[in-house]
Amino acid sequence: MDGQDSNKVSEASRVSVVVPSYNHAPFVEATLRSVFKQTYAPSRLLVIDDGSRDGSPRVIERVLNECPFPCELIARENRGLCATLNEGLSKTSGTYFAYLGSDDLWLPEFLAARVALLDSRPRAALAYGHAFLIDERGEVFDCTLDWATYADGDARAMLLAETFAPMSPTVVYRRSILERYGWNERARLEDYELYLRLSTEGEFAFDPRVLSAWRRHGSNTSRDFVWMIEARLEAQRNAAHDLKLSDGELERYQRVLRFAGAEDLLRLGDKRTALKFLRGNLGGAPSAKALARVLLRLAAPYSLFEWRKRRTQERASRRYGSLPGGEEK
Repeated sequence: MDGQDSNKVSEASRVSVVVPSYNHAPFVEATLRSVFKQTYAPSRLLVIDDGSRDGSPRVIERVLNECPFPCELIARENRGLCATLNEGLSKTSGTYFAYLGSDDLWLPEFLAARVALLDSRPRAALAYGHAFLIDERGEVFDCTLDWATYADGDARAMLLAETFAPMSPTVVYRRSILERYGWNERARLEDYELYLRLSTEGEFAFDPRVLSAWRRHGSNTSRDFVWMIEARLEAQRNAAHDLKLSDGELERYQRVLRFAGAEDLLRLGDKRTALKFLRGNLGGAPSAKALARVLLRLAAPYSLFEWRKRRTQERASRRYGSLPGGEEK
C-alpha cells in the first residue's frame, strides 16, 4: 500500500469525540483522562459545558492542557443534553462520532475496538458493547455482561420487544447515518428514541467485550425510574412512523415496556407504582416465567430484595473489583 492509499485508510477511520459536561466537577477529570488514554487517538476532542454551576469549566480547562491531540472547550449557558449533542455533532467531522458523559469512562482499547468493528461492518449504524457499572469511587458494582441480552444486527426486536438498549458510553456512531436524525431536542430521554430511528437505517454491531463504564452516583429513586419509563413510552410513540408500526403494534410494544418498567420498580421495592404500570399490561410479559417472577415479587417483602441486591453487588465487586485498565488518576 503506497502513502496515498495509507492516508485514505487513515482518513476513513477518523473519529471525533464530544464530552457533554454538566455539574460533574468531581468526575470530569477522570472522564477526560480516559479519553486521553485511548490507544486509538481521536482526531479531535470537543468538550461542551452546558452551564455547569459547580466549577466544572475550570477543571476541564486545566485538564485539557495535557490533552495529547487537538481539543477545545466551549462553556455556555444551559441548553440541555440533546441540544449539546447536536451542537457537538455539527462542530466536529470524521467518519465516526462518539460522545462520553462527563461522569463516565472508557477503557483504553474502547475507540480502537469500536472503529475496527465499524470498519468491518459497512452496513452498521453504530457499534456498541457491554459496560461496567461503577460507583463514585470507581468501584465496579455490576456489569451488563451478567444480565443484558444484546443483539448483533437487526436491533428492532431488542429495543421494542425485549426493552434492552445500548448504554451510551458503549456506543460509536457512523456519522453519515447519525446526521440524518441527530437528537430530538424535545425528547426527555436522549438516546432511546435515536436508537429506535437508527435501527431502521442499519445494523447495530455488537462487541461482547466490556470496554466502558457508566457511573451511578447520588441516589436512584423510583421517581427517576417512572420518569424513564414515561420517556421511553413517549420515544416509542415519536418513532412509530419511522418504524412503520401499526396502532396495534405500537400498543403491544407499549404494554411490553410498561411491564418491564414495573419489574424495575419492583426491584426498587415500589410496589404501589409498579401496580399502576402492571394494571392492564400483564399481556406485556415476555413469558410465563417473567409473569410468575413479577407476581412473586409483589408478594415478597422488600427486605428480601434488598438482601439479594447486596449479594449481587458483593459478587460483582469480588468478580470485577476496581475498573480494569481504567484507573481514574
